[in-house]
Amino acid sequence: MNAPITPPEDLASQILDQEKRERDAIAFLLDKYLGRDDRLLVQKTQMGSTEAYIGSVNLEWLDSKVRFASQLPLFRQKFDPQTNNVIRDEETIDEIKQRPLDWSRQAPLAQYLAARKTHKFPALLVVQSLPWVDDPNAPEWDESGRARQSSADFLPIDQNENVGFLNLKNVSVFALDGQHRLMGVQGLMSLIKTGRLQPFNKNKKAVGNAITVDDLLEEYQINLSYLQSLAKEKIGIEFIPAVVQGETHQEARWRVRSIFVHVNLMAVKLSHGQLALLNEDDGFSIVARKISISHPLLKEKSGRNPRVNWDSATVAINSTVLTTLQALQDMSQRYLKHKFPHWLPSDKGLIAMRPEDAELEEGIELFQLLFDGLATLPSYKRIDAGDETFTLRQFSFEKGRGEGHILFRPVGQVALAQALGILVFKNNISLKEIFRKLEKYDLDGGFSNMEFPDSLWYGILYDPNKKRVLVSGRDLATRLMVYILGGITDDYEKAHLRQELADARSIEGKAISFSGKFVKPRDVGLPPILT
Repeated sequence: MNAPITPPEDLASQILDQEKRERDAIAFLLDKYLGRDDRLLVQKTQMGSTEAYIGSVNLEWLDSKVRFASQLPLFRQKFDPQTNNVIRDEETIDEIKQRPLDWSRQAPLAQYLAARKTHKFPALLVVQSLPWVDDPNAPEWDESGRARQSSADFLPIDQNENVGFLNLKNVSVFALDGQHRLMGVQGLMSLIKTGRLQPFNKNKKAVGNAITVDDLLEEYQINLSYLQSLAKEKIGIEFIPAVVQGETHQEARWRVRSIFVHVNLMAVKLSHGQLALLNEDDGFSIVARKISISHPLLKEKSGRNPRVNWDSATVAINSTVLTTLQALQDMSQRYLKHKFPHWLPSDKGLIAMRPEDAELEEGIELFQLLFDGLATLPSYKRIDAGDETFTLRQFSFEKGRGEGHILFRPVGQVALAQALGILVFKNNISLKEIFRKLEKYDLDGGFSNMEFPDSLWYGILYDPNKKRVLVSGRDLATRLMVYILGGITDDYEKAHLRQELADARSIEGKAISFSGKFVKPRDVGLPPILT
């Protein structure tokens, strides 16, 4: 007799019921283990001979359980408790190649976590150790000094032993990669627990006033309950064992050191230009990027060399670019900061938030107008007519016998942008009127030949002794530009500027006049105001 045929809908229902029972069973078992603080659900990975276990922990656990690599028992006697850095000497220099922790980064990282609701840190790579690892007499070491077991106690729950629970009872955990992320999390937890965070310099010496929770609540419009909830956020973490089965203590130390060194070598530091290219929070960076790819003076065009160096903060003497992205960001900040002062970090040391789109559009439009004006200058028109930028940049004594023009070097570009920001947004002088004066000044060679005494920029943006550009003279150059454009009327300020100019052009008590003669400093005087 044939068995009755189960209707399809009943069969589907049975399958679904079976799947639900299996899920409920898995959930029961997981809840049983996940409810324990001493076990963590992880997935096992293997690369080369290195086994690792990936999971996630909350920020509160990270703060309380994970320490810095320099605190590994190997370096306990060579450890500076103030900075959490290894003390470098003949004993430790060959043990580990560690970049010192930069404690000036803690406050910005903690604020990033607290203020940016889109915050995200990559996973940390940590080493997991147990008390027996550093006890040569422990039974976990055999007679030949090899580990009988791994320091990672992993309980698999699948047949392939890929998923399971990592025992965290009595373990010590040290960050190999992500030490500054750990530092930032520690700063955040300090804010949550104590209500304050002391900013430090690189060497962990206190600087400025402490940042308080009230400062954050006021500046970023967040509430206390949100801030406290951050402690329970989850972050990825990858554990490697301090010792694996069959290793000697020395072999384990070499392996951990090798991993540490290589993850640090692979972490290439971004240049200032690359940071400006990627920064989506700083309003000045966003404006600079937009202008760099859209303005006719700067954007890439078929048949001409690129005008912007995207990576380096400097322009090589023979380079065909006009400027750098870093210089454009500096120009944007120094030009627009009087219009948008709230785009800058606050006086309390709080990081600035991304501006509203409407403000960004306004900033882009204003910066566009600045470059519209720059494009009218005779020197910049020459490069559109075919002249190479390096022929205007180089000094007359260099191979190209150039013109020593300050506006073909980032320092001069930034100084002019800063001066114009003061004139336009503080003194309310028309940008059109300013460029009318600058066009004639440029045509008359006012920005050129900085290596000659008759140039206003001699001794200020040009060092006659070392025959090179003086970046340190940028702020004085800015004030002189403001002066010659009619932006300084106070007699005391004029007298102070005259003294600074004379000092910049002085050598052993003698000043060099604009005619190239040695005179008394008081006889140098100020240049005429442009009309």
